[in-house]
Amino acid sequence: MAPRVHQDPASGRLARVRLETLLPLGKVDPGLRAPETPLDLHAVAETARFLEEIGYGGIAVEETKDDPFVVLALAAAATQRLRTTTAVAIAFPRSPTVTALQAWTQQKLSGGRFTLGLGTQVRGHIRRRYGMEWHPPAPWMREYVQAVRAVWRTWQHGTPLAFHGEHYRLDLMVPLFDAGPIEHPDVPIHLAAVNPRLCAVAGEVADGMRPHPVCTPSYIDEVMLPAVRRGAARSGRSLDGFRVCMKPLVASARTDEELARKVEDARARIAFYASTPGYRAAFDHLGLSDLADAAKELSKAQRWEDLPAMIDDETLERFVVIGRHDEIGRRLLDRYASVVTDVEFSIAVRDDTDRDTLRTLATVVQGADDAAARAAITGDGAQRPTAADGKGSADV
Repeated sequence: MAPRVHQDPASGRLARVRLETLLPLGKVDPGLRAPETPLDLHAVAETARFLEEIGYGGIAVEETKDDPFVVLALAAAATQRLRTTTAVAIAFPRSPTVTALQAWTQQKLSGGRFTLGLGTQVRGHIRRRYGMEWHPPAPWMREYVQAVRAVWRTWQHGTPLAFHGEHYRLDLMVPLFDAGPIEHPDVPIHLAAVNPRLCAVAGEVADGMRPHPVCTPSYIDEVMLPAVRRGAARSGRSLDGFRVCMKPLVASARTDEELARKVEDARARIAFYASTPGYRAAFDHLGLSDLADAAKELSKAQRWEDLPAMIDDETLERFVVIGRHDEIGRRLLDRYASVVTDVEFSIAVRDDTDRDTLRTLATVVQGADDAAARAAITGDGAQRPTAADGKGSADV
């Protein structure tokens, strides 16, 4: 059966791959190393307006060094079409009611352009950075999303708040704290995920999934999406509107000389992730269990500078999309268009040449339809391209 044609529900037109960016422009996932350029909060509004003008789809903000809700409020207030997403906010340190109010406020401010992206964080951070007790994350996140939505239903429809779960009991909403109905109450929720249990929870209760950068196309296709479908089947949900939003590992630059330096930075990021148990499944999937074991031992010994040398060229190309600025858009599509609906990437803008390059990148990436990814998500269509990693990626 051929893949179904997916239409955007708002416009009725053929749906396209969507392009978003972290801030500041050109930011890449740093892994072990600090980002080259800190975020300038005073420049967020101007950057958001520029991105909207050149046709970018959205802005995504991580919860690392700045509050993502504050940053996205600056972007939303300065634009009319640009989507805003927390990618991701850490769920468990926040009460579901606090998160519900933050998202509700963002949705009102943006006029329906906000997506709530949530992540779990690992045991050590929950206990030692946030000072909380840790619980198994998959059932905890399922209940968390359900609790947030229960609060939203109370505000939108006036139904009594009555949510009783293992972690949360919510049954009080007095008029003073009732945020009331809004024009766009259906706030999408996306979940960060690597392992199948959280992927299944995303399929069961969420509107999208945000794979970690180490999740290769074949891992998404063969491990993550089947789990999403199992979760959706468990709750009887359709995946027609479900999105997979990828923040890929990318090495890109204007010239080959600059690109060589970016490639070495990418080796460091892969090696750091290989040393982290939470991402082990993605390495095991590619037969790289020995690499993960060795990287873990180096990290225990705090031999951080020895890690990058462990990543040979073959491993590098399996995880990282590499290319000059003038070719990276097509290479991102070649690698990911068969399994993801949204991709994150931008370049630092230093002059008019970079502005034109970024405009072209937005046109190239968002000119591709998402039919193949839609078929992969729903499991429809025997004729869809097979997801591949590295040089063997299908040209979509």
